[in-house]
Amino acid sequence: MVDHSLSRRRLLSYAAFGSAVAAGAGSASDAPTYPQTSSGQAGKRYSMLKSINQWAFPYPEKMDLKRCFELAKEAGFDGIELNYDLENDLCPAKTTADYVRIRKLAAEIGIRISGLCSFLFWPYPLTSNDPDERARGIELAKLMTRAAHDLETENLLVVPGAVHMPWREDHQPTPNDVCDRRAREAIAGLLPEAERLGVYLNMENIFFNGFLMSPFEMVEFVDSFQSPHVQVHFDTGNIMEYQFPEHWIPILGKRIKNVHLKEYSKKSSDHSLEAFRPLLDGTTNWPAVMEAFDDVDYQGYLTFEYFHPYQHHPEALIHQTADSLDRLLGNK
Repeated sequence: MVDHSLSRRRLLSYAAFGSAVAAGAGSASDAPTYPQTSSGQAGKRYSMLKSINQWAFPYPEKMDLKRCFELAKEAGFDGIELNYDLENDLCPAKTTADYVRIRKLAAEIGIRISGLCSFLFWPYPLTSNDPDERARGIELAKLMTRAAHDLETENLLVVPGAVHMPWREDHQPTPNDVCDRRAREAIAGLLPEAERLGVYLNMENIFFNGFLMSPFEMVEFVDSFQSPHVQVHFDTGNIMEYQFPEHWIPILGKRIKNVHLKEYSKKSSDHSLEAFRPLLDGTTNWPAVMEAFDDVDYQGYLTFEYFHPYQHHPEALIHQTADSLDRLLGNK
């Protein structure tokens, strides 16, 4: 029996690397140091768009959707990525009319919806050994595809599968070959409706899910569908523990349809959400990453994703992130 009454706090625990802490990790002072590059090519500007994920805002506890839109606009963002949940403004209970109202509200404020994202791929993985979870995951993914269409955003982030989720003690690991087969079946089943609605199913690279662990695997998986509506949502932070985003970008190339610009610190000994940092407060070689995006002619959204709204003056994080993005883009 699948539990549908998941709290937002519990859903947050399913994000990215989850809450697994690596056994035997040393203190932060024992961590190796990594060279930092202070600036990119002098005077160079990049044409990518600035976006921020809704998780950086204290929504819905302290801000409603309208205020999130207004604050993103005030800070100078081009777009905002919205999150689909079991409750709140984007959820299974909402209709096309609800999403049209959200779309019009964003247009009135002057902020674009850069994409749709969800933590629901973790409690309801498309490759789960539990057939009820699998079926619910497919059902939710179809609802997300329709929501993306109604919001007039073409980008839907999809987590295609998971061999393992160490932050879910109740999840039985799925054998690699079974995970791969189920993931391909799931995406193939979602694809006809996505193509009809003009929505791109963008596969996100994770790491702790144990699936699509290299850029070569991601390329083969995406290309196997032979459809322009299966692409990549590339996350710079999700691979940072053992790999480097600037190495993936040239291999993924034109398949990159949307981007999470997530900061990560290799100096951290806490291998969980706490390892993700405010933008520029980590060990990512951003000049190399920006050059790699430019080399593959990526001109879409760079969406900052962060899971810890500031407890006090939460607007500060939004403005700081906009400033950091402007520096990465060469606007300052």
